[in-house]
Amino acid sequence: MLKDKNIVLGITGGIAVYKAVEVVSRLRKAGANVHVIMSRASTEFVTPLTFRELSGNPVTVSMWDKVTQWNVEHIALAGLADLLLVVPATANIISKAAVGMADDMLTTTLLATKAPVFFSPAMNTNMYENSIVQENLAKLKKRGYHIIEPACGHLACGTDGMGRLPEPEAIVQSVMDFFARNNELRGRKVLITAAGTIEPIDPVRYIGNRSSGKMGYAVAHEALSRGAEVVLVSGPSALSADPRIRLIKIETAAQMQEAVLEEFADSDLVIKAAAVADYRSKDVAANKIKKNDEELVLVLEKNPDILLELGRRKAEHQVLVGFAAETQKLLEYAKAKLIKKNLDFIVANNVTEKGAGFNTDTNLIKLLFRDGKVESLPLQSKQQLAKIILDRAQRLMK
Repeated sequence: MLKDKNIVLGITGGIAVYKAVEVVSRLRKAGANVHVIMSRASTEFVTPLTFRELSGNPVTVSMWDKVTQWNVEHIALAGLADLLLVVPATANIISKAAVGMADDMLTTTLLATKAPVFFSPAMNTNMYENSIVQENLAKLKKRGYHIIEPACGHLACGTDGMGRLPEPEAIVQSVMDFFARNNELRGRKVLITAAGTIEPIDPVRYIGNRSSGKMGYAVAHEALSRGAEVVLVSGPSALSADPRIRLIKIETAAQMQEAVLEEFADSDLVIKAAAVADYRSKDVAANKIKKNDEELVLVLEKNPDILLELGRRKAEHQVLVGFAAETQKLLEYAKAKLIKKNLDFIVANNVTEKGAGFNTDTNLIKLLFRDGKVESLPLQSKQQLAKIILDRAQRLMK
């Protein structure tokens, strides 16, 4: 499972460091290449020599060590990593990561890497349950970091409770499970639309909506992490996509329709998360409309219904997922859309609810399926919801 994977292991200064020794050993036995970065405090518990011998690679402690290669080491390790794992993750490193500090080799590598990052917290129960630590863990989760939840048991400080580092076998299994998920969509093409379309009125003005693209981009990055070939057709957005995603930028609904139909036939999974404008100006002025009259009358005509067209063309092997952003009668309108457009399931949300809707980092959704099942999900980050949406889609693909 981990053959030839490059795991960068961050070691911080807690008594549970001794378990990290076995984590390195188990990762090596599973076929991984392990590169260890130690904080200064961690060297008070275990020497770098131990990790060097077990990993078979040099151990990095200080940013100011003698340069042995002509590269910037934290950038080199950040780029090399297929996954970065922090064991044990102390309250200190969790706090630093949450605010983006970069004051040693490990924290600078955490900021520089684009690889998945896992933290395995270990600390005194009171420290772990402290609201500051919990808020910092929540921040990390919201930003897409993975947290391996601590175990409950007897701690080195003599108390019993939450905060014990999981056994090395469990930590390594979490890493292996992640890479197993990464292969789930390998060889599959996933087509995703995101953000809103804009329809010109004149060279200056347009009709648009409040969509930021955060949900669609989150789904695209999650599909990429599972090994899929990802095509993202996006309206205007301030977000950036991983360079491994094929990003097709459009502005209008007509442009989105053309791009989507071009990619649809050989797609295995299509997730239409974009907020497509329903109407466009019938006549687009060649020059800026001047503010002369008290009223300006625009004649609007319907845009093409892209999702309806995809539902008509959908082949038996394809899974088609739509979105319904409503302000009332959520289940009624979403169910009607699900049936009319021949969807496999639909993601519905009421954009008037707190924490849900456009331009937020969280969402509150319901999933409606063709068999009548409705799955209500609690308020959570769009990154976490992207995982759930893809999990449900993959079940149907199988």
